[in-house]
Amino acid sequence: MRHQKAGRKLGRNATHRLALKRNLTRSLIEHGRIITTEQKAKELRPFIEKLITIAKRGLASGDPIKALHARRLVMARLGPVAKVEFYDKNEDPTGDTVIKKLFNEIAPRYQGRAGGYTRIIKRQERRLGDAGVTAFIELLKEGEVKIRATEKKPVAPAPAPAPVVAPEPAPTPPANP
Repeated sequence: MRHQKAGRKLGRNATHRLALKRNLTRSLIEHGRIITTEQKAKELRPFIEKLITIAKRGLASGDPIKALHARRLVMARLGPVAKVEFYDKNEDPTGDTVIKKLFNEIAPRYQGRAGGYTRIIKRQERRLGDAGVTAFIELLKEGEVKIRATEKKPVAPAPAPAPVVAPEPAPTPPANP
């Protein structure tokens, strides 16, 4: 039994899982929306949201030392992926790295938000090969709010009890003359 064992194994050992999360994070920061399996998306969500929260704290402090500390914390969690440059469509480096984009574009976008920076949307299409359940995971836009798929309707009041009708007396037989 897996009592009190948090997280999914995803069929990988610990170092492979960490590398997977780092690479998915890099792709999500670069593109803003990626398609992956539902289980990987659910496992990625807390990882990326903690990074965004650290980046927000570093920006909100206004102190350059705390901002530097936040950058180093994010770099430690992302490892070598943090320094990877993004490329444009012509395969030319853009000069942006994961750290720069996270601190300059993504963290300021969520400055007034207290968590919930990502959204997971399940897809109908299954993955080719193993028919795995796929999902989109995306970063919310500035000012965007998560919406539930189905709004909860207010509970209808209980129906009024039916009025009690007195039973009709049985007809009496006619008297004999």
